[in-house]
Amino acid sequence: MVAPRPTRAWQRMLSGRRLDLLDPSPLDIEIEDIALGLSRVARWNGQTRGPWAFSVAQHCVVVERLVATLSPGASASWRLAALLHDAPEYVIGDLITPFKAAVGLDYKALEMRLLEAVHLRFGLPARLPATLARLIKRADRIAAYMEATQLAGFDEAEARRYFGRPRVAIAMRLAPKPPDEARAAYLNRFEALSEDIATSGAPKSGAPKSGLPKS
Repeated sequence: MVAPRPTRAWQRMLSGRRLDLLDPSPLDIEIEDIALGLSRVARWNGQTRGPWAFSVAQHCVVVERLVATLSPGASASWRLAALLHDAPEYVIGDLITPFKAAVGLDYKALEMRLLEAVHLRFGLPARLPATLARLIKRADRIAAYMEATQLAGFDEAEARRYFGRPRVAIAMRLAPKPPDEARAAYLNRFEALSEDIATSGAPKSGAPKSGLPKS
């Protein structure tokens, strides 16, 4: 009797890498693959205003900028962590929150394994300090509020109910970009932050020299 073929759990990337989703290796992760994938993944299942989808790549650039706004002393390393916070979606897509809840914990475990591999690939600790994780989550919710009210058809009351009212004034207008522009903007931020890390001599893993907010 012929044994059944094992189910394929890896994806071939345009860089030539082959990423195993169940056991991801940092060595198989390339920033060009992440930027390409995220630039083509739509936030809000594509239900946004404009001729283009608002991509996860754009969202990540917004979240990185918000982290810098909320915590002006944040180090380049931790701003890089903000830029990469949704990196797993370059292979697993952006599931809307209701669907994530329906899928359950297995999805979250897969997502976390991928994110840990991404962190290690780019010199960050696999698990971020709790204070930083809260800062990124706060920025993520503000970004979601802005996207909801500016692009996804939510009124302010509904957005406040699901994402909370931003406690700081953020003057930022969002406009969806073509995938190539979103990809380039993401890579530009990655390269700028990587250069800042290299020139500052800041540690790439473990605790930063400075830059973490106190609360």
